[in-house]
Amino acid sequence: MNAVTSILHTLEPHPFQLLNTEKILEMLPRPVLVVGSDGLVVYANKASEVSFGAFPGGTVHALFTGLGTDLPDTSCAPVSVTSIHSGESFDAAFVSFDDGQYLVDLRPASQNQGIAIKTDVDELTGLAKRNALLSHLSSALSNGSKSSSIAVHCLDLDRFKMVNDTLGHATGDLLLKKVADRLKAACRKSDVVARLGGDEFVILQHDVDDLAAAEKLASRIVNLVGRTYVLNGHTINIGASVGVAFGADALQPDDLLRNSDLALYEAKKAGRGRYRMFESGMDALLLGRREMEIDLRRALALKQFKLNYQPFLDVSTKRVDGFEALLRWEHPVKGNIPPLSFISLAEENGLIVKIGEWVLRTACLEAMSWPNDMIVAVNVSPLQFKADTLLETVASALRHSGLPAHRLEIEITEGALLDDTDNVIQTLNAMRALGVRISMDDFGTGYSSLSYLQKFPFNKLKIDRSFVACEDADSEAILRSIASLGTSLGMSITAEGVETAEQLARIRGERCTHVQGYLTGRPMGTDQIPAFLAQHIL
Repeated sequence: MNAVTSILHTLEPHPFQLLNTEKILEMLPRPVLVVGSDGLVVYANKASEVSFGAFPGGTVHALFTGLGTDLPDTSCAPVSVTSIHSGESFDAAFVSFDDGQYLVDLRPASQNQGIAIKTDVDELTGLAKRNALLSHLSSALSNGSKSSSIAVHCLDLDRFKMVNDTLGHATGDLLLKKVADRLKAACRKSDVVARLGGDEFVILQHDVDDLAAAEKLASRIVNLVGRTYVLNGHTINIGASVGVAFGADALQPDDLLRNSDLALYEAKKAGRGRYRMFESGMDALLLGRREMEIDLRRALALKQFKLNYQPFLDVSTKRVDGFEALLRWEHPVKGNIPPLSFISLAEENGLIVKIGEWVLRTACLEAMSWPNDMIVAVNVSPLQFKADTLLETVASALRHSGLPAHRLEIEITEGALLDDTDNVIQTLNAMRALGVRISMDDFGTGYSSLSYLQKFPFNKLKIDRSFVACEDADSEAILRSIASLGTSLGMSITAEGVETAEQLARIRGERCTHVQGYLTGRPMGTDQIPAFLAQHIL
């Protein structure tokens, strides 16, 4: 009988001797080791790996203080030892086997005092938790030059929140377990797989000889996690974004985790479902991003934003029907910052909701000074729909400004409809009931735009400028088809980005009802609108 098989007889006698011994040991909540007479670890169960980094081939003296040079006499009472990595104290009982090996049964010293022990194993997935991961990282980084042979993979699950929201947390928990199984299958036994919370996982990869080895594991993770799951009769498709950092890139565990998290951010920004390796320049990007976020909050508080307005004209009557509100940021030091430089960041940190509210209120107030029934069009971010306050904000802006509802046009993109179509359409119908006009911006660039026309009757479709600028046959056909479809459904059709007389002539021949672009009017401040209206010519 070998040492591992004998452990069950020593620890927990069980009548069912045919059970898989090693599997049972792996399930034990407390650490169990088998060591040779020379002090080398022969076997370490999962709890011991997680608690203090034990692994076959290591020495028991490198794991604990209080052992002395020789292993304890097995006839003595359990000895008190302290983990070098976690600092936790254990009562270690040494039991010898016929082959000269020892069983080491470790029980936390505080357990005998009735004190609750905080486990370092995640209850849901059986993976290591943060403290255990940091312990492993500290140990790996303390090995000096060997730290370059480790890599940290930080990953988030793409579209996991949607699973929780639509199928419930029970299915979400089951999915997390399946993901944990796939991550363990992708790694070697010497690697450490941890769950830090929610859908955030970290893998500590050992023995990384070169960049290719880390990239190979990262690619395998993206591939395995991204494969289809079938849970409780549901077919589920998620993905994983991974950021990778090397031990040589950092001196402290927190630095290594931060670097891998920076790489993860870049992977998400690049489109998710992929991996990115940490590069030194990412530190500067993070610093710039944080400075921009601080500046954005300050800009909102100090009213550094302003609105410019670009006219859209009726092609047949040559009349200005209204203006689209365009956000501008006048930074006191950096000057004018274009929207493309800060809108995505404002959406990431949630500031877009407050900024969007300011845009709506300001646009409605300033539009009250325009003559006749001119319309003001305001772009709305998908994040404003998710905040569930958009309808209230629109109603409040109309009420406080006195602007008639039919003079406000809300512009949305397909992105607003993708995540929660039913809720968004319900909100749009409520705004339509107020009398507000609704238009779809950048029509023709998404995947499902046509299906949305069946679900919601938009007042206007805005054809993306890319179809106006191109003069090839395909663009001509798409432009003509969109214009014909929209007019047949009773919608206005605006061609965006018209910059030349040739483009305008082409638009006139394609049944578009309105035109917008530099040719017919550049963005302008509200104080410039009266002069423009006095002299505009189509």
